Amino acid sequence: MSQQTEQIVRRKLSDEVFARLKRMITSGELEPGDEMPSERELMERFGVGRPAIREAMQALANMGLVVISHGERAKVLEVTARSILQQVNQTAKIMLSKSSDSLEHLKSARIFFERGMAREAAGRATDGDIADLQAILEEQRDSLGKAEEFISADMRFHMRIAQISGNPIFVAVSEAMLAWLKEYHTDMLIWTGKEKFTLAEHEEIIHCLADRDADAAEQAVLKHLERSRALYTNRAS
Repeated sequence: MSQQTEQIVRRKLSDEVFARLKRMITSGELEPGDEMPSERELMERFGVGRPAIREAMQALANMGLVVISHGERAKVLEVTARSILQQVNQTAKIMLSKSSDSLEHLKSARIFFERGMAREAAGRATDGDIADLQAILEEQRDSLGKAEEFISADMRFHMRIAQISGNPIFVAVSEAMLAWLKEYHTDMLIWTGKEKFTLAEHEEIIHCLADRDADAAEQAVLKHLERSRALYTNRAS
């Protein structure tokens, strides 16, 4: 009976350095805000050359674990839901720009997500939350005819609803989905006449949240997003 061979592949030096540096961060030896040791210190500590250190440090930066600034030591970053999602931003945008199916899936996911956020917000919203939403709506109303400002206020309105949950992961997911839709799939120049529908629908959502009516809030968000989903189209199509 023949035995299968299992080859052992030697790891690159930079991979081993990366693993050790990551362990320094995940073990708590280095905390968010701390400076990483200098290249020279790490070269002496691990007995490797500068290229291995730099390659490993860049891998840490690509993961969002450190930030590298020219002329300064790298600093350890705090890992949050927002920073994690930001790491997949470019990949997500490429996927969405190349596939109309992916765009439709994202729009459906957003509707599913925001219906839940509306129900959550209806049960948790304070008078201060309602006042904040109303203030954002007024800013959006003042931005009529200014596409970028109008869209920015629109995004803040929906993110503010997610913030009512008190869950930073919900907020990060909301921000990520809205950013992906805005950058690649919102034709902001053909909104003439549609902005007033958005304002009226946002007003209705606020009223439902102020009444603490979860069912009505969910239906108001559903009506709003189902109407507006046609505004998000793949620019390549």
